[in-house]
Amino acid sequence: MTLRVAVQMDPIETINIAGDSSFALMLAAQERGHEVFEYHVESLTLDADDRLFAQCYPVKVQRVEGDHFSKGEAQRLDLGSDIDVVLMRQDPPFHMGYITATHMLERIQHETLVVNDPANVRNAPEKVMVLNYRRFMPPTLVTRSIDEVRRFMSEHGAVVVKPIHGNGGKAIFRVPESGDNLSALFEVFNQTWPEPHMVQPFLPEVAEGDKRIVLIDGEVAGAINRKPGEGEFRSNLAMGGSAEATQLTEREREICNAMGPELKRLGLTFVGIDVIGGKYLTEINVTSPTGIVAIDKFNGTDTPGMIWDAIEARLAEKGKVR
Repeated sequence: MTLRVAVQMDPIETINIAGDSSFALMLAAQERGHEVFEYHVESLTLDADDRLFAQCYPVKVQRVEGDHFSKGEAQRLDLGSDIDVVLMRQDPPFHMGYITATHMLERIQHETLVVNDPANVRNAPEKVMVLNYRRFMPPTLVTRSIDEVRRFMSEHGAVVVKPIHGNGGKAIFRVPESGDNLSALFEVFNQTWPEPHMVQPFLPEVAEGDKRIVLIDGEVAGAINRKPGEGEFRSNLAMGGSAEATQLTEREREICNAMGPELKRLGLTFVGIDVIGGKYLTEINVTSPTGIVAIDKFNGTDTPGMIWDAIEARLAEKGKVR
């Protein structure tokens, strides 16, 4: 099976190949003999005949720091007729530009496999879809009201406040039980973001790490434990956290088993979930999940290969194989 793969991503020049999941997926595709293209979401054009085009660059990748890619001349490609698979991999923020791109990509799904499914990515922002699984979450408040937060803190003590469409651990703040700086923080949050914000109790267990579990078509592929850096409570690798090998708890397997079939049904092929303390589900990442390079480093697995196995199986089921 030889595929033409277009990766909708941030500029390949800027990625950190040591841990970038998009790069790992491109490298695995290339090793299978697939033809790989890079394009940027800003180049998407839906023409008067309802055909979706992008300025795509053929790329060759290699795991050499500072010399990790070569790029050919741009080609105006029809993502419906010229491409077999689109990987939607640009980083959030999850704003109207991102949402509009999912609408545009949805129009080619009868021809091209888009991973993850664009309509269901649109319906499943990280900190919103997770609310469908509240039974596994810590108590969670979604609000713009400081009075509601104070009421919540009177019951739960210290909290963390997060932008509901944030990513990579950015702009997550801890507010102590005393409520110091809560008013100033909510002024900034309410001026910066029009959406409500997510508030949860501060979980001391986060000092022991935040587990990233990767699911492929709803099945567990592997996990790492991400520990906060010195002076931090955020464990995201992008925020200076460090990764270590880990095993799943019984509760974590229960969480994965509960959501796995639904993830597969929705066409969410590559998903990363976050669990604190072996029991508290905090996010379901479907827009641009990461962590597979670290998982493979510790487990000796081939997670990009497993993802491509799942993609190729979906194409074979649809009879869309060149």
